[in-house]
Amino acid sequence: MGYFEAMQQSTKKRYRLAILPGDGIGPEVMEAALRVMERVGEAEGIAFEFEEYRIGGAAIDAYGEPLRDADLDRMRACDAALMAAIGGTRWDRGPAHLRPEAGLLKIRKGLGVFANLRPAKIFRELVGASRLKPEVASRVDLIVFRELTGGLYFGEPRGRTGAPPAREALNTMRYGESEVRRIAEMAFRAARLRRRRVTSVDKANVLEVSQLWREIVVETHRSFSDVELTHLYVDNAAMQLVRDPGQFDVILTENLFGDILSDLCAELVGSIGLMPSASLGAANPGLFEPVHGSAPDIAGKGLANPLAMILTAAMMFRHGLSLPRSAGWIESAVESALEGGARTTDLGGRMSTQEMTACVLKHLEGSVAKSHV
Repeated sequence: MGYFEAMQQSTKKRYRLAILPGDGIGPEVMEAALRVMERVGEAEGIAFEFEEYRIGGAAIDAYGEPLRDADLDRMRACDAALMAAIGGTRWDRGPAHLRPEAGLLKIRKGLGVFANLRPAKIFRELVGASRLKPEVASRVDLIVFRELTGGLYFGEPRGRTGAPPAREALNTMRYGESEVRRIAEMAFRAARLRRRRVTSVDKANVLEVSQLWREIVVETHRSFSDVELTHLYVDNAAMQLVRDPGQFDVILTENLFGDILSDLCAELVGSIGLMPSASLGAANPGLFEPVHGSAPDIAGKGLANPLAMILTAAMMFRHGLSLPRSAGWIESAVESALEGGARTTDLGGRMSTQEMTACVLKHLEGSVAKSHV
């Protein structure tokens, strides 16, 4: 994985990619990312074989289930999977196993991607778009390592029982030692490539599962004594992220806490439309998806910000395909577009999805040209 070892540029010339456009604005932002990827492929002299699959609401409409087993099996043979947002209110009334989110949990578990990386770094040009004071927002540069296949979202037993007025529901938060240790090791290795600080977030004052989490993180840290380790309860971590985000480098936490805190980080950088993510495992292809939702209220209107999806493609190039130069080109093009004043409506501008994509593509040409000088 590109984040955890010295990585050379891949010499492979063809990549097989699973493409999941999802629901709502998903197909629009996916189209933007594919245009950028195809241009990068031309510059690198590589070809992509795109295999499109349905997931979430689109799969429910087509097949009656949020993700087919046969499609998941075929994805395992791909080099990486790129997915846009899923879901929408029109599918919210079905049973839990037939809702779009069940497809999301299934693909994460099925691909064995247990580590979700969510970087949050402020673009200099967007400091004013953050909810924080400029002098505070300018210090945002962190990454959340969220454990992705355990905790409340997957724990058993779970379910609902009874009828009014005696309805009950149960979810189970559980973690095994190996689950905690493997993501802790990833976070510590990543910190060695950054500012060598890890903040482990839990609720060890009241939850036994968090007490085990902290115990194993401390044990794992003994092999990474060059990295500073601190602990925060999740409620205090949320407060500290707003008060002084600059104190954070790598945040290590479990599934539910990571889900919540990483969305909070989106407000720190100015818009959830800027937040990419990568989900990685040990052997299967990585899963790459933007943090934002499907935004059905603006679907088809050309108002979606494509930058999170484009930056997610950059994460796929770096962490999934071992093409760090390609990732750098894309990230530089996005930054140059923002430096030039490009803004979609969520950033206070008037650019459409297509206009922002065209702007990134224009600056991508400059990124490629500079690398060939």
